[in-house]
Amino acid sequence: MNLSSIIHTCSQHQPRLSMSRGFSVIFGSVILSLVVTACIGPIKPVPTQQSQEAAPPTETADAQKRVEPVSSEAPLSPQQTPLVPLPPIGMGQVTASQGREELPGKDEMPVLEAKPVLVVASRESYVVQNATSGTKTDTPIMETPLNIQVIPQQVLKDQQVISIDQALKNVSGVTTTKAVNGGFDQRFFLRGFETDTLFRNGFRMDGGDGGFGNGQQFANVERIEVLKGPAAILYGRVEPGGMINVITKQPLAAPYYALTQQFGSYALYRTSLDATGPLTKDDTLLYRFNMSYQNSGSFRDLVTDKNVFLAPVLKWNISPRTQATLEMEYQHANSSVDTQLLPFVNNQFVDLPHNRNLQERNPLETEHIFAGFNWSHQFNDDWSIKHQFAFKRKEFNQGVGYFVFNINPDHQVDRFLLSGHNTDDTYSTNLDLTGHFKTMGLEHTVLLGGDYYRFDNSGERFNGGFALPSSINYDNPVHPGTPAAIDPTSRFLLNTHTDNYGLYLQDQIKLPYHVHVMGGLRYQYVRSTNESAGADGVFTPGAPQTNDAVTPRVGLLWQPQQWLSLYSNYAESFGANPFGVSFGGIDSSGNVLPGKPLGPTSAQQWEVGAKTEFFNGRLRATLAYYNLTKQNVATADPAHPVECGGGPCSLAIGAVRSKGPELDIQGEILPGWNVIVSYTNQDVRITKSNDTAEAGSTFLVGNRMQFVPRNVGSVWTTYEVQQGDLKGLKLGGGVNGQDGSYDAANTFKSPGYVLVGLMTGYSYHIGTSKVTARLNVHNLLDKAYFTNATPYPASGFGYGTFSTPRTFLGSITIEY
Repeated sequence: MNLSSIIHTCSQHQPRLSMSRGFSVIFGSVILSLVVTACIGPIKPVPTQQSQEAAPPTETADAQKRVEPVSSEAPLSPQQTPLVPLPPIGMGQVTASQGREELPGKDEMPVLEAKPVLVVASRESYVVQNATSGTKTDTPIMETPLNIQVIPQQVLKDQQVISIDQALKNVSGVTTTKAVNGGFDQRFFLRGFETDTLFRNGFRMDGGDGGFGNGQQFANVERIEVLKGPAAILYGRVEPGGMINVITKQPLAAPYYALTQQFGSYALYRTSLDATGPLTKDDTLLYRFNMSYQNSGSFRDLVTDKNVFLAPVLKWNISPRTQATLEMEYQHANSSVDTQLLPFVNNQFVDLPHNRNLQERNPLETEHIFAGFNWSHQFNDDWSIKHQFAFKRKEFNQGVGYFVFNINPDHQVDRFLLSGHNTDDTYSTNLDLTGHFKTMGLEHTVLLGGDYYRFDNSGERFNGGFALPSSINYDNPVHPGTPAAIDPTSRFLLNTHTDNYGLYLQDQIKLPYHVHVMGGLRYQYVRSTNESAGADGVFTPGAPQTNDAVTPRVGLLWQPQQWLSLYSNYAESFGANPFGVSFGGIDSSGNVLPGKPLGPTSAQQWEVGAKTEFFNGRLRATLAYYNLTKQNVATADPAHPVECGGGPCSLAIGAVRSKGPELDIQGEILPGWNVIVSYTNQDVRITKSNDTAEAGSTFLVGNRMQFVPRNVGSVWTTYEVQQGDLKGLKLGGGVNGQDGSYDAANTFKSPGYVLVGLMTGYSYHIGTSKVTARLNVHNLLDKAYFTNATPYPASGFGYGTFSTPRTFLGSITIEY
């Protein structure tokens, strides 16, 4: 077991539980939803008390003040007849597919005095009509031949989401792991492929530092979009399973203010503020300000968290055709690095109380700074341009932390010391030109763009205590254990730099008979360099690595009925290959040359699926089947077992395949009754490798990828009383679960689990203000498990993540 595994591995294990009951509930809910839909049939939306109440304004509402939507009742020619019913006011922006209105010039635009329009439908809905992540053109989801799922604002509110893993459990094919530092170390698995990369409004935000301090705050999050499958054509070098795009709140012209106080188990207190409105009488200057403060303990001993988050945004409506936005984020946190583990004896884990911490407080201070600027201009009703720039700095300072590296038969736990500092800088910019035109009667939506992305990472580490470790007994730990010290000669420094350049072209074409075709290409060039130094501080440069590739994407969608879309797509991607080096050759004197960096990985995916909508678009279901193969993965070079720095060389010829069906259902079944359902059956295996078990490798043909369960599913539903004395009362609940997952060697399988959650809420009005009280219960049945476990028998322990016991989270929100 190597040191990097001890420090950074985030693995997990849990007691065996039957999945049959949990997935029976999931499938029962799915069948019930479909039966209700079949019995009622497509109906027109019925006005409800909810839709008649004042509610938070939305960005869509502001758009309605400036652009009048095309009436769905107006007679249209056959070429103009929309298959998807046009949304009512507030359901979405006017897009090319819905008809475009001629925009008057600056001098022709009249100034209208109008009261703010308060729109409820889009904010309180479990389904959204459009998503930008798939095409960057705000194409309706029913007309996009891709699998895009959206977690809207109302779901985040009902579930009281305060961490991204809580939100992503609502999407099929997505799982998460966390543990290394008390919940801030996030690793995402999309269709079985791991990534620590998030996108913010389309901008890449790498983890880069092993996950320390990667806590996404939710005070300014509007929704989360998940694009399944390779996304390289628009977003460059990403893992082929997909991408997660966090969409943030933007300034509104209608004034809105909200204050929320949350309080929960383990001394959790969280205060958040949302304020927006105009700064000038003519609405040319708008603002939004979000903030949150959180202070919490943990069910784990010696673990605490304090977090301050600020997010101001300023939008300038320069003219009806030109806008500019400046936004910033600042986050400062003091938390604890909590590496969770259990003793491993005689090929099984020794269960200890899950609150027991075998380390120390392990302080971690993190700071995030983000600054972004974007502007857009519409030349006419067909052509527009948008330019964006963003910078993000993420720093963490890890105080002296104690980390386990061995557990002895006498129950003494040996711990080494670690401290360090790390800085990540991300620079990104992109320019997009979007146009609409016709050729031979066919409508085109063309996107031409380019982007540049730079990621710089610099870090410094110290360790100590291996010769004379700090010890503690796991039966009766007495903190801080025996003394140990940092070794100054252990200093290690590493700097890495990555530059990414990309050009892309995409065309979306509307053909007769309601057929939509999408095609595109991207050229990507990547250059990476690194340098390292020891205690003397003298840096030695590593070999630079350059790669380029052309990646295509094509899609076809047919919409034979308003409520049905059938689609297929094919996409490719390429990514980094950070593990291993290839044989460098031998010079004329017979000396072995240094190893060469491996070439990039590549991936190919094909997918077919069906999307259905009912109740005028208020309920949507997506069923898909995909087959995805990642190639050129590092595997052993049997011809050169010791020629790369004294160790084995590698070849970029390995392959991993992921395939399976996915189901997502979300929306409103009846007035006030919302549901969101997800299920996936993913088979993710290694299909090509030169590695052998005799050589100690875990990358073996036939092995399942670690931490990726075969079956994952969830159901969440709420009902809000629409009239009468109980109007405003909301009740809800759900289950989420997964079956077992393997460690990397496939020698140990963590059993699965099913968790149950409940919620209740009540909203009422006091004058012009709205007050909402909520209470959520997580892990209602108090299930205990140790998930995603990775045992190290030679060291006497294994990593994993403990389940959080039953917790309560209450809140009071005042909106004005």
